Amino acid sequence: MDVGKRLKSIRMFRNISQRELAKRTGVTNSTISMIEKNSVSPSISSLKKVLNGIPISLVEFFSDDLDREKTQQVVYEQDELMDISTGDVQMNLVGKLFPRRQMTFLIETYPPSADTGIEMLQNDSEEGGYVVEGKIELTVGDDVFILNENDSYYFDNNKPHRFRNLFDKVCKIVSATTPANF
Repeated sequence: MDVGKRLKSIRMFRNISQRELAKRTGVTNSTISMIEKNSVSPSISSLKKVLNGIPISLVEFFSDDLDREKTQQVVYEQDELMDISTGDVQMNLVGKLFPRRQMTFLIETYPPSADTGIEMLQNDSEEGGYVVEGKIELTVGDDVFILNENDSYYFDNNKPHRFRNLFDKVCKIVSATTPANF
């Protein structure tokens, strides 16, 4: 994908000048110009900062569906979910193109022995979830919990946390975080 061309197209479609976008984001006008001309390749964090000034998420920016004129989608079939899986953990994002999305809504599948990683997760959001099937070990800070089918959780994601399936069956979870982090 041509990031510069894409940024310019979206910026112009939203009727935002380079100068206005620079003012909104604290990035120089010349930096936005160089990105749009592909003179520089922005880091993900820099691009995210610029996109926040539009506002548009990284998912919306990189999605092919953005160009289609459409009504707001309400129902998502399985094949319309965005796969954001990492390692053995399968994660599917619901509502990938929802404008100015305020939460990340996921359907997560943890096969036996799956783990979100030795390095604990941590970010500035709140997270809640419901175990649809199976069991999962949840660590939040120094506390370790075993959640069974029909159990739920809600915690502050600024605490280090981790999910592990130490059991013989697949675990399925429906979760949400706010604000959106994907």
